[in-house]
Parts: sequence; C-alpha cells; structure tokens
Amino acid sequence: MKAIWYETQGPASDVLTLGERAEPLPGPGEVAVTVQASGVNPSDVKIRSGARGPMAVDLQIPHSDGAGVIKAVGEGVDPARLGERVWLFSAAYKRVGGTCAEVCVLPAEHAVPLPDQISVKAGAALGIPAMTAHRALFCNGGVADKTVLVTGGAGAVGHSAIQIAKWAGAEKIITTVSSAAKAAIAMAAGADHVINYRQQDVVEAVLADTQGAGVDHIVEVELGGNLAQSAQLIAEHGTIAWYGSESVREPVFAAYPLMFRNITLHGVFLYAITPEQRASAVADITSALEAGLLRPLIDSVWSLEETVKAHERVESGERSGAVIVQPGGA
Repeated sequence: MKAIWYETQGPASDVLTLGERAEPLPGPGEVAVTVQASGVNPSDVKIRSGARGPMAVDLQIPHSDGAGVIKAVGEGVDPARLGERVWLFSAAYKRVGGTCAEVCVLPAEHAVPLPDQISVKAGAALGIPAMTAHRALFCNGGVADKTVLVTGGAGAVGHSAIQIAKWAGAEKIITTVSSAAKAAIAMAAGADHVINYRQQDVVEAVLADTQGAGVDHIVEVELGGNLAQSAQLIAEHGTIAWYGSESVREPVFAAYPLMFRNITLHGVFLYAITPEQRASAVADITSALEAGLLRPLIDSVWSLEETVKAHERVESGERSGAVIVQPGGA
C-alpha cells in the first residue's frame, strides 16, 4: 500500500516519506479500513515536529482522523461491518498506523458508522475537532440554556463547538474571530454574536451583549493568552474548558477571585478521555450529523503526494477548518 511515514521528528519536508509499505491486517477487536480521506490536525504536526515530546513508536504513519470503508475485520468483530462507511479517530495515538495510508488498522470502536449524507472528506474532519468540542462543552454537565463563549470560532474545534452547542440547546453562543471572513464562517455555523478581537475589546463586547452577566461556559483555544479576559467574563459557577495554551505555556492567575465564584478550570485532552465519555461523544456527534446540525468545515484538500504541503498549511496558522489528505483519492 502507499503510505506516508517518518522515523525521525523534524520539518515536514525533511522527515515525511512517501512509499510502499506492507498492508496491515486486523487483529482481534480491530478493523482494516480503506482510507479515502485523512484529516491533518495541529496535534499531528506537533507530534511530527517534536513539539509534543519524543516519538512513541519507531516508525509513525501520521494522522489520527480519517474516513473510508471497512475492508476486513478481526476476530470478535461482526462480519456485517464489512463494506461499512466509517469515520475514524485516535488511529495514530501510540500506534504505528495512522490514517495517512491507503489502509489503516485500528480498534473497531474507533471506526464509527458515517451517515450516508456525510462525505468522506467531512468524515475525516470529525475526530479530533468534533470530539474535543464535545468534551469541552459537556465536561461539566452540558450547556443547555446557557450562554457559551467559543474563542476561535472559525477554527476546526471552535466551528464544531458552535454547532454542537446549538444542537445541545445553548441559549446564546458568542464567539471570537480575527477577520471578517472568519466572522462569516462563525455566523454560518450558528453563532449569535461574533466579535473580531483585532478590532473590538472582547470584554466590553461580551459584557454589553450579556447585560453585564458574563457567560456560563467558555470553550477556550488559548488558555494562557486569554485567561485574564476569561476571568472577567465567566459567571459564578461557570466553567472554562481549554484545549490549548500556546502563547503562554505556564499560565499564572489570581486563584482566589476564581475560587470565590466557584469557577471550574477544565483541561481537555481527547486521547485521555474515558470510554464512557468517548461513547457519549460518538453518540451525540452521530445525532447532530443525522439532524443536519453538524457539518465540518473543510479548509483545503490535498493528494497523498502533497502531504508535506498539507502539513505546512496546518502549521501556517492561516487555515479555517480541516485540512484533508486523500490516500484513496476520494
């Protein structure tokens, strides 16, 4: 099979190799999937670059997310799943075989039936963005009837968070973006109020929109960089759920002002969620997809031969939505 892999960490152009590898076979509890689309996420490029520590395996076929068709099943997996369209998640976490190959083998529960109306490209954009967004929204009981602030509403996770919050019954969804083009993306996703943080004071804008009450729940892309403003905006008993902190890796904050209001700070790392949390995310994402209320945003699509360019696109920080590589050419 054709695949992309690396054996050392570094720049994409230096370490990514395109070639032929032996096709993997599913073991007990596993499925083999013909991969038609592979999602490239920030975590994939950070692991490849070395920004997330040393490699967990000696040789890595990258990318955790993808979509395709089950071509073989291992012992203990229902043969009726053969030919099933699926979306994939966590394929490469501490495993050799990610989705950036024509065939991927992974645990059967990490291959989720893909509704007929959802394309494989959209399916490949679900895993990390949608499941991270779900955990960030439901980490403290859900957001029904609450006011939610999503920072970075045009990013892959933020875009999913807006849609899932709307599906989950949030009363109001506020989001921040950095341009008019990204504002349009966030509005189309269902945001009620979009704030361009390059042109507006976020604290003033949010407090004006909420009549000074602030927000009940924050889905935070940049904890360290935004913590000072979040502390001013989060309402009593509120939750700040963060899945990134790049500009400030070790945030310092005033503990008592948050403690006195019973504020919850909740970190979200998708790979470490419990089986129950994972099952809840899969069920809710499937329901939102079937209801037509969750449609992943695709930034760009590349061939397998263009994987280096796809990684560089993610690293540029200019993308809106998911970057897709097509091992199967779908």
